[in-house]
Order: sequence, then C-alpha cells, then structure tokens
Amino acid sequence: MKGKVYLVGAGPGDARLITLKGLDCLAKGDVIVYDRLANPSLLKKAKPGAEKIYVGKRTDRHTMKQEDINQLLVKLALSGKTVVRLKGGDPTIFGRVSEEAELLRQHGISYEIIPGITAAISVPAYAGIPVTHRDMASSVSIITGHESPDKLDEAIDWERVTHATGTLVFMMGVAKIGYISSQLMTYGKSPETPVALIRWGTRAEQQTLVGTLSDIEQKVLEADFKPPAVIVVGEVVQQRELLKWAENMPLFGSRILVTRSRSQASGLVSQIEELGGEAYEYPVIDFAWPQEEALQHTQEALGQLDTFDWTIFTSVNGVEFFFRHLLETGRDIRSMHKARIIAVGPATKEALLQHGLTSEGLPGTFQAEGLLEAFGPVLKPGQKVLLPRGDLARSWLPGELKKLGLEVVEAVMYETVPAGEDDDELLRLLGKGGIHAVTFTSSSTVTYFMKALRNMGVENPVQALDKVTVACIGPVTAETAKTAGLHVALMAEEATINSLVQKLVEWKALQGSQQ
Repeated sequence: MKGKVYLVGAGPGDARLITLKGLDCLAKGDVIVYDRLANPSLLKKAKPGAEKIYVGKRTDRHTMKQEDINQLLVKLALSGKTVVRLKGGDPTIFGRVSEEAELLRQHGISYEIIPGITAAISVPAYAGIPVTHRDMASSVSIITGHESPDKLDEAIDWERVTHATGTLVFMMGVAKIGYISSQLMTYGKSPETPVALIRWGTRAEQQTLVGTLSDIEQKVLEADFKPPAVIVVGEVVQQRELLKWAENMPLFGSRILVTRSRSQASGLVSQIEELGGEAYEYPVIDFAWPQEEALQHTQEALGQLDTFDWTIFTSVNGVEFFFRHLLETGRDIRSMHKARIIAVGPATKEALLQHGLTSEGLPGTFQAEGLLEAFGPVLKPGQKVLLPRGDLARSWLPGELKKLGLEVVEAVMYETVPAGEDDDELLRLLGKGGIHAVTFTSSSTVTYFMKALRNMGVENPVQALDKVTVACIGPVTAETAKTAGLHVALMAEEATINSLVQKLVEWKALQGSQQ
C-alpha cells in the first residue's frame, strides 16, 4: 500500500509560526524530510519513533541534490510511509515544490501541499518593515537572488522588475547583493533607494543591516554579513525606525535552554517567548509512578490521612501526584480534616487551590528552610507530619522536624527519571555559542543535564557550558550547579519562575548597556 506525502511549509524560522495543519502533519509522519531553513526544534513535534532525514542545502554545500530528494520522497511513500517534507517558509515560494509534487503525481502517490508563512513578508515584518504601505508601496515583487549573475539575467527582466512594483523582495541573494544593486541602478532605481538585509529573521540570531543601493554592498562586506537573509528594496525600509518591535523586546536575541520536565516547562517557555527570547526545550527529567516498595509505603500512609496533624507540600509535583494517588486508592480530601496544610512556594499553594484546598504559605524566598521560622512555635513534639514528595527530595526538612520531636512520614508520590535524549542540534548550538543561557529549576535538572551531555559524547560538560550564562531558581539548585563545576551567574531572588525570568531580563538589559 502506498503512503502519502505532506509538503509542509515550516514558516520563516520561529517554530511558533508554523500552521496548525503543519503541526498536525508532523504529529502523524513516519518520516520527516527537512531542510536547513526549517527550525530543528519542530522535529520534537514529530511522533515518537519518527525517522528524521536532513537534506538541507547551504551556499557552499548541498547535502542532497534536488533530484535525489524527489526520488527519496517517492521511495519512502512507495514503501507505505507517511512522509512529511518540511520546507522553510512556504513550499511554493522558491521551494521547488512543483518538482517534488510532479514526480509524486507521476507515481500515483497521494500528496498535500500545506502552505507556510513565507519569509518574504514575515522576516521584514520582524524587522519592522511592512512590504506594502499606503503612501509608499501598493505592490510587492518576490524575486530569487540565489543564482549566478548569468542565470539571474536569464531569470529576471531587470528593466521590468526595477519598475514593476513599489517594493522588491529578493530571496537568498546576499552573495549577489553587489550585482543586484548595480542592475537596479542601471535600470533606473535611484542610488539612494533604501535597502535592508534581514539575516535569520524571526530567530535569536536575527540581524538587520540597512543602507542604500549605492552603499549596501560595502556595508555587507564590512559587517561580514552572511546568508541566509531576505533583501528588501524600496521606500518601505524607512518604516523600520518607526515600527521595529522585535529588537525592543527584553529578551530579543537570546536563546535560552529550558531543562525542566516537558510537563512543567510551558510556563517558563511562554514567559521567555513573550519577552522576545527563543526558548530551546531540552527536558532532562520526567516523573514516574513509584516502584512497588515505595508505592506500598505511600498507600499505607494515605490510609492514615485522618491521623496527621500537618501535611506539608513542597512542590507542584507533590500536589499533583498526591491527588492521583488519592484517586487510585479511592480516597478523597475529607480524610485530611484534621491536618493543617502548608505549601512551600506560591506555585505549590496555587496547585493546591486548583484542587479545592486552601493552604498556609511561607513568607520570604519560599525555601523549606523558612518553614521552621514561620511555624516553629506551633510545631509540637508528638505531632504527626505527612510529607508527600519525590524520591529525590532533600532530607533536610524531615530531619529538622524529627529534631523537634515530631513524627514524620515521608510518602514518595513520584520518582524522578532521566528524560534527556540525544539532541544533535543542541550540541551544534552549544558548539557555536548559540545557547546564551541555561535555566535550572531544581537540583535534579542540573544533575541529569550534565549526565545527558556526557551520554551524548561531551567529555567536559563544564567546558561546553563555559560561555553559557547559568541561571538557577534558588540557592539549593545553585549549590548543586556549583558542586558540578558550573559558574552560577544568576539566581532568582525568590524560588519562582517569575523571579527567575526577571533575573534573565536584568541580565539581558545589563548586556545591552555594556555594548
């Protein structure tokens, strides 16, 4: 039985700019065939076990010729695979989709073309340049700039193109910028016509270079401005100083590695992205149901809920798994009627509130150390305390409670397990300085991240992170990072995601002031 091929536009670079239908296709593809301009983080949206084949092209090297890519798609589909051909931007804008689709049609293979947001309009928009403007340009032309001068002359009627529309957008033409500028001036464009080159638009590496037709080539040479970039020629370039917005965002230009579990990462990721940063997700931990012996002990503890004077929750995970265990054992919160409930940290307090429980929180920096200071006077010898927690939770709190004469029952609600998979893109980014900061939200994220790097063949993880700003959510996590040999540059003033993000914003602002 023949498979099917989805020819999907990945958008201009920012992974969030792919369409919903494009994401749906990724989630069902058996094989993902992707190129250089498709954001590699999109591959994480593929279904588990999907094969990934890189066929990207660079100015100086082609991994696979277009004819071979066409044949590859046919071969995969004829073997019964569902294939996603992931192409940067929109597949119909210089994406050679017609060649791929034609060969698929010839072999009777079903396919769909899934449009994407083309870089021709989105990249200028991220630089504050609208390609049309009521007073400056009522039309736009999208032109290839990738060919050699001879081929450009064959493909482009320069006289017509020069005067065809108000705005000219050249795709992939950085190496030919001198020739393009010269031809436009030769056929009537003013040497003072504004020009903008936007490199890696919508990504953390986004850079914009502005000039005129007469000086842009020299500026490109002086700045050593490299592909890939979109070239915009026309009066609309003047709008940039009025409308640029991406560069004004607090975390613009920063790619920040998020190591916490995928189930918990969304809050941190969304805040980073909302502030203009690029979050790179690499979850190094996950959470699992306790093993048999620990599970039996936990169930025994839950069977005594009505005997506890205190129940102390120290994490959101502890809360969530606690209620899963209640459901599993057929119990509910009425069994807790006797206990005073304490939440360490506002996120834990909010998690309890979502389950209908109002708790007593801690003042200060929301570490467990503050609990004795806040509740010491009412913690009495002989009282019974339940600590629903993970298997790697610190021993400090139960130890201190026992010193006060309280009976402490530690119930393991979940186990922390490694989740870090091999990630070639992460290693590539670390190698070229493409990760600007890494966030650690618990000691276990530090430990398992360092292990994951070693498992991927990094002999010296500390050295690999030498130029990466290390940000920790609190002193306990920071101490673990220091013990691992890392230099901790940022530590949240309060053990919350909001406080951690604020530290990142301050760090970025300080960088900007030093430039």
